[in-house]
Amino acid sequence: MVMAKGMLIIGAGECGGRAALALRDLFYDGPVTLVGDEPHLPYERPPLSKDAMAGDAPVIKAIASDEILAERSIRHVHSVQAVAIDRAAHVVRLSDGSALLYDKLLLATGSLPRRLPMPGLGPRCVYLRTFNDALAIRAHLSPGNRIAIVGGGFIGLELAAAARRLGAVVTVIEAQPRILMRGVPAEIAKIIHQTHEAEGVKILCGDAIAAIADDGAEVRIALAGGQGIAADLVVIGIGAVPVTGLAAEAGLTIDNGIAVDAELRSSDPDIFAAGDCCSFPLAVYDGRRVRLEACRNAQEQGALAARNMLGAGEAHAAVPWFWSDQYGLTLQISGLSDEGGKVVRRDLDVGAFILFHLAQDGRLVAASGIGPGNSVARDIRLAEMLIAKRAKPAPEALGSQTIKLKSLLAA
Repeated sequence: MVMAKGMLIIGAGECGGRAALALRDLFYDGPVTLVGDEPHLPYERPPLSKDAMAGDAPVIKAIASDEILAERSIRHVHSVQAVAIDRAAHVVRLSDGSALLYDKLLLATGSLPRRLPMPGLGPRCVYLRTFNDALAIRAHLSPGNRIAIVGGGFIGLELAAAARRLGAVVTVIEAQPRILMRGVPAEIAKIIHQTHEAEGVKILCGDAIAAIADDGAEVRIALAGGQGIAADLVVIGIGAVPVTGLAAEAGLTIDNGIAVDAELRSSDPDIFAAGDCCSFPLAVYDGRRVRLEACRNAQEQGALAARNMLGAGEAHAAVPWFWSDQYGLTLQISGLSDEGGKVVRRDLDVGAFILFHLAQDGRLVAASGIGPGNSVARDIRLAEMLIAKRAKPAPEALGSQTIKLKSLLAA
């Protein structure tokens, strides 16, 4: 069956779902079709390693209900995969044998967990990407169960915090010298490390896995340094890779993801890409090409892609923003800290602080904050606005507790 042309979105996650809703918010009245390989409604993924994991059972946090999709005439085709794009005919072929025509196509295919490239993995060695993955992991998070987490990034540490809250015995294995090596300053990573250890998590850094054996009853891990670990479940969180196979087979340009321009348009003018699957130029960093794995980026780019599919011609201008909650501590980062060489610290109340990252020319390029609850949220938001304005605030003012960031923004 071939449907009428219109706006076709491949990938029914947060990015694709937001794009479909945005098209209707923008008064587009043609066909909108959203295609996803999961059986679920479009849903938010961040809760899967946070709130959803620590509760009695994970619950989907859907972006829209069946009723809302129907009310807005958004056709949701689920449990199928897009297998080929015929760019000349403007047709996408699906795994169930059907085909869909499009005027404009958005690829919001997201990313997949990076696989651990070694033998010995079995059914007790798992990854977290989908709601069904979360259900399977949650079944093992009970008092006394031994959980090994390979990878000391955001996903692994959030899972470690949830597992400890549920009484599991948790070990985190990180091959790098410290946790959160990518994008998080060492000063903040140290606090998170110490907090985990205070909560009973064992963190092993700077030691790679030499061998792993899953016999179906338990998993035995041998580290290069000679230590052995036995676990009832191993969760592997060593990064993510963009889903680009469909785009690559269609001949689109790939560069650490589907390469798009500032308007999220691929090398084909009628095909856009957004979210985890694409790399794009960041205007605030002079066109540096990046790929971001963050929920707000997925939300913003889904909406931006919808506007540009309708001809808005709007360039991406947002500042990257990341966050994580662990044991009541909230980490927020605005911008890319590796753009800065000089660091200025501002201490806040209740044990919170922010690190401001300055480029050589004095421009504020990032801000990293940590503290209980939402203690850093307001100042990180103000810092984000300063970064967007390419401001060059005086380091002494950034570090002063008596000078409000809002006054620097006004200046």
